[in-house]
Amino acid sequence: MAKYSKGAGKKVEESMHEMKRGKLKSGRSGKKVTSRKQAIAIGLSEARERGAKVPKKKGASKKGAARKGAAKKGAAKKGAARKGAAKKGAAKKGAARKGAAKKGAARKGAAKRGASKKGASKRGRPAKKR
Repeated sequence: MAKYSKGAGKKVEESMHEMKRGKLKSGRSGKKVTSRKQAIAIGLSEARERGAKVPKKKGASKKGAARKGAAKKGAAKKGAARKGAAKKGAAKKGAARKGAAKKGAARKGAAKRGASKKGASKRGRPAKKR
């Protein structure tokens, strides 16, 4: 049994001739159609409108939905990877800051101790006579 009716074939043939003459235009933008595949698609859609026997459109929405789902999964994985990397980076930065803070505190403490010893020696003892 045939997939397409004779009427559908004629409509496709007409749209191909129009395209070759440069008179076939796309419905939405109104631009001239130059693609053979697009001309066939236009012919088939017009045949569908007239009620000719034409198979259903391949579900573009199904393919798009599958791609969108895959894109979402990929985005989720990337987001999770970025979050993990951000946490690791933050942990490293925090550790580095803590280490630097400890070193700074140790230096300040040593400096204070040195200053206090110098001050005590000057104040507490009488100056040496020569």
